[in-house]
Amino acid sequence: MICKYTAGAVLALGCALLDAATAAEGDAALASVTVLGHYDNAIGTTDAASQGTVTANLIANRPALRTGELLEFVPGMIVTQHSGDGKANQYFLRGFNLDHGTDFATWVDGVPVNMRSNAHGQGYSDLNFLIPELVQRIDYKKGSYFADEGDFSSAGAAHIRLSDQLKQGIASLTVGSYGYQRGVLADSFAAADGTLLYGLELSRNNGPWQTPEQVRKYSATLRYSHGDAQNGYSITAMAYRNRWNATDQVPLRAVQSGLIDRFGGIDPSDGGDTARTSLAWNMHRRDSDRITEASAYLLHSSLELYSNFTYLLNDPVNGDQFQQSERRTVGGASASQAWLSQIGGIDMRNKLGVETRYDHIAPIGLYATAARQRLSTVREDRVDEASLGLYAENTSYWTPSLRSIAGLRYDAYRFKVNDDRASAHKFSPKLSLIFGPWRDTEYFINYGAGFHSNDARGVTGPAPAPPLVGTRGAELGVRSSWLPGLQSSFSLWALDIDSELVYAGDSGQTEASRASRRTGVEWSNHYIAAPWLLFDLDLSASRARYRDSDPAGNYVPEALNKVASFGVTVKDIGRWFGGLELRYFGQRPLMEDNSVRSAATTLAYGRIGYQLNRRTRLTLDGFNLFNRRASDIDYLYTSRLAGEPAEGVSDVHFHPVEPRTLRLTLSHNF
Repeated sequence: MICKYTAGAVLALGCALLDAATAAEGDAALASVTVLGHYDNAIGTTDAASQGTVTANLIANRPALRTGELLEFVPGMIVTQHSGDGKANQYFLRGFNLDHGTDFATWVDGVPVNMRSNAHGQGYSDLNFLIPELVQRIDYKKGSYFADEGDFSSAGAAHIRLSDQLKQGIASLTVGSYGYQRGVLADSFAAADGTLLYGLELSRNNGPWQTPEQVRKYSATLRYSHGDAQNGYSITAMAYRNRWNATDQVPLRAVQSGLIDRFGGIDPSDGGDTARTSLAWNMHRRDSDRITEASAYLLHSSLELYSNFTYLLNDPVNGDQFQQSERRTVGGASASQAWLSQIGGIDMRNKLGVETRYDHIAPIGLYATAARQRLSTVREDRVDEASLGLYAENTSYWTPSLRSIAGLRYDAYRFKVNDDRASAHKFSPKLSLIFGPWRDTEYFINYGAGFHSNDARGVTGPAPAPPLVGTRGAELGVRSSWLPGLQSSFSLWALDIDSELVYAGDSGQTEASRASRRTGVEWSNHYIAAPWLLFDLDLSASRARYRDSDPAGNYVPEALNKVASFGVTVKDIGRWFGGLELRYFGQRPLMEDNSVRSAATTLAYGRIGYQLNRRTRLTLDGFNLFNRRASDIDYLYTSRLAGEPAEGVSDVHFHPVEPRTLRLTLSHNF
């Protein structure tokens, strides 16, 4: 029987459908999936060693300095910031400086987070609109091996799922260092034969910066769901607004000379204003031998960013501040159907899917500014970008210990920038082989082609860039639960990309560069030592090099090569609970010849909490517990301060990690 060997039947179809298709064989020997409270990465639940699920339990039990750190639950992911906390975070994974999201696709209940042809950076992924208390789980994948993943997913993808219903209402108030304040109110209740869930978040923060951030953040979620796991639908409305001042990365020489403090800035008028509203519909229907899923969404967003990374290099009179601005409306839909079949005695699972998306961005502009006042227009455009993705996938169960997954994806894009047009299409084949389990261990071989799209403004005009940049990846993996309570995964991987995107300090954006190759190793472990004690250990190392040799050097700037994280979670020690997390991200080359490197960063987060009564608890979170003087990000580029030569000075520009920060939260369930 198939379910006996897949422990959950891999992917969405699940054991229930496979049971129905093979009921004549009996089900007495079925092995069930064991969800270990925080992760669901058990044997038979995934198609790659680097794929898995994080549950709401772990999200609730681990402190986070920023909302975007939700993605640090993806093993090997590092989330930092190089600007104010209203801006999308900086992401690192598998040897990539992903900038603000390029090559890592993020979704929230079927709505894409990555903004293509964004005013600031391709694939810009701002997660600040999320209320973490409403997240039900995070399904993550790494690599380009999955037919249902398209643009931006070469390094990986995360699908964040919201809860349909809360076990209890939530009211919490947090106060902390540097003027931090946050309030959350959320609950769900029966309404119109379904469930209505709401969540509200308000937060304020000045941060440790000499120019207070003055973050003013508002988030709201309203969700109606109807049905059950077999048949149902949900409608979700979300709204978000954030305004802030920013202390961007600063030149090291300015701090060393005493011109500014470590937490000072050069241009105090940097900052931004962003807003986002969305409406999404999701449906699922499960019959005896098939699953149908569909979704649709409409999204409107705006972004205003004021940045000055080079100070007086280009304009010694007014300064180099620029404004990146956009108004965007996005509409999209997807549908898929999976069903069971049998050919020549081979049990199969088949899936067909379609995805569409249309972005209308008008205006999208780049302007020269001083103290947030426009001086001139560098360029202003009207962008329309449409895409269609089709995919097919077949899973064949050749023997009880061997299955194959063959997939093919086709993507077509149309770009329009003002009156200029371009189009492109791409086929992406996928193939995986899964062996086992034998002695609670299974083995994976994965291969797949993928891509990321380039900014529409760069693929039209007289010297166009490639519209779709191809990637090819492969992975050898093993997953084992040989020790009771342990989920352990190990993988060796490689990824080629036809055009690297590298950060350029003078424009504040990424620019296309040479083709590159990355190779690496990952080891992820989650161990429940006792019902009250959980350990997590994730280690990864990678190597990134340009494939085309150049006298300038072959190192990929900003490519992260070592990541380590260790966590321990303790609960139910009487009324006490808590945890500790250590994370390390290593040195990175800042230029092609590796002659200048960033520093490594090691940080410790901690939590201690006390259950005042059955419904009320008090929690103290600490960040950067050892008060390390480290960097969230380091760049190397040329800038000019007052009194410096006209050609400027090449220097390391860094954004410091926040000093030791404490936050106290009083939470009540109702």
